[in-house]
Amino acid sequence: MLVVEQLQKTFPTAQGPLQVLRGVDLALARGASLALMGESGSGKSTLLHLLAGLDRADGGRILIDGEPLDTYGENALARWRREGIGLVFQQYNLISSLDVAANLAFQARLAGRHDPHWVAYLAERLGLAGLLERYPEQLSGGQQQRVAIGRALASRPALVLADEPTGSLDEASSDEVLALLLQLVGEAGSSVLMVTHSPRLAACLQQRCVLHQGRVQVP
Repeated sequence: MLVVEQLQKTFPTAQGPLQVLRGVDLALARGASLALMGESGSGKSTLLHLLAGLDRADGGRILIDGEPLDTYGENALARWRREGIGLVFQQYNLISSLDVAANLAFQARLAGRHDPHWVAYLAERLGLAGLLERYPEQLSGGQQQRVAIGRALASRPALVLADEPTGSLDEASSDEVLALLLQLVGEAGSSVLMVTHSPRLAACLQQRCVLHQGRVQVP
């Protein structure tokens, strides 16, 4: 469902243009999982921003089910961000003024796809059924990340983009949360691209690649 061809991105700096992506190629089938690794500054977050339609590439193409993302206008890009993708960040990014139930449903409501039965199922699977009336500040880090995963999956997006989703958790919590994420992504019928620094976590996904000097390498 996702094909990236010769993707390029350059940023202006005081020292001159900085080419971060120099021709990235990758492909991700529907329902598949891909771990993206690479040292800090290699362009992993830049690539996620381009895939999410938060920024535009300077060259190359991103194809979503064969349709080039670079031809999307602003309204179509907004719809892609709202309906086509689910985002999971290291720092959770929950809405502090909303309780767990409202945070879980937030993305799905924006996408016009709120399914109370699916959200209730996600809450049960993620161990949140007894916490629905709590607010983010009343949750542990692991619980907050579970809410973030549920929110990302509530709309059953085509693509889940996860940026170091367990980076702030201890190893045991990290393994548990990642296992839940991958199980639920499969049940939602979504594909997942996860940025991680951990070879141990990367090994849990079906495909692995490394971003190095602006290009993708398969280890």
